[in-house]
Amino acid sequence: MTNRLLPFVDAYLLEPKRFNDKRGWFSVTWSDAAFNEQTGMETTFLQDNMSRSTKAGTVRGLHYQRDPFAQGKLVRCSRGALFDAIVDIRVGSPTYGRWGGATLTEDNLRQLWVPRGYAHGFVALTDDTEIAYKVDGQYAPDHEGTIRWNDPDLGIAWPFDVSTALLKDEDRDAPALKDAQHGFVWSG
Repeated sequence: MTNRLLPFVDAYLLEPKRFNDKRGWFSVTWSDAAFNEQTGMETTFLQDNMSRSTKAGTVRGLHYQRDPFAQGKLVRCSRGALFDAIVDIRVGSPTYGRWGGATLTEDNLRQLWVPRGYAHGFVALTDDTEIAYKVDGQYAPDHEGTIRWNDPDLGIAWPFDVSTALLKDEDRDAPALKDAQHGFVWSG
């Protein structure tokens, strides 16, 4: 099952089927054909990544990679629970500066498609939360960028006490969207 993540026409919340029996359950977490059918898009993933946040309240993001190394991401929670947020940072887009979010858990199996030109971040809602994601662009550290996760102009409704956020310095000191030098422009 697929839902567009409102207010965006190119970000999707995917809900893979789970097949339960007395032993537990089984689910297909990635199928090229199903992704194409559900989203109308084709992609080739180049890398799989995972990270673990040991403490609830750990925030990572809002991250992106500038062209020519921009990345689309397919994100899921493999352990625990997290709230995932994305922001359209393509100047001129009808949804520029707007955010969308979804709770991803190891139990709901939801996956979020984050298109190129979006900043992405999440907060761990439980201790020992793990996120797994596929990217369709090569990692290029010189092209990384970050937007402040709590930029008041974005108004992301993070579902935790933001005064307790655990962050690395680069995320804490990131610029607001209006000051970020990301270079993304909407192409229509």
